[in-house]
Amino acid sequence: MNKLKFLFALLITITLNSCGPYNFTGTGKIDAKTFQVNYFQNNAPLVQPGIERTFTLKLQDIIQNQTNLNLVRTNGDLTYEGEITNYNITPMAATADLTAAQNRLTITVNVRYTNKNNEKDNFEKPFSFYYDYPGDQQLIGSSLTTALDVIFERITQDVFNESLAKW
Repeated sequence: MNKLKFLFALLITITLNSCGPYNFTGTGKIDAKTFQVNYFQNNAPLVQPGIERTFTLKLQDIIQNQTNLNLVRTNGDLTYEGEITNYNITPMAATADLTAAQNRLTITVNVRYTNKNNEKDNFEKPFSFYYDYPGDQQLIGSSLTTALDVIFERITQDVFNESLAKW
């Protein structure tokens, strides 16, 4: 009976020791308390007004929603900055009368990430994603908003994963 109690205690001890802290965002322990997201300039050859503000706000939102870091304007432990380098619409498929049946909007954002507490995590890297839409449709109003939501959701998640989740 003592051997059974000992074995049970050993099993519980091993189980509890193997379980480390876990969270649902995939981040480990973040050695920072604050972050800042500097305004991303729109340096793309084809400029769509307002997308730089939208991207900046979406990046702030994803970090605030998935971590317990505090957003600051200056001197953040983590700093995100960069620029939108590409906003490009290309035809992806043609019809029999040589008009575009489908177009693709591609946006590329160059991100510089700085971690004051762990400089080996710093990087500068472009992130890009696309949105396909019918060739007879113009990207204005709600269709542009939908396209930007899809593209920026993916890019901001990729930036988050690269900087904090380490995926």
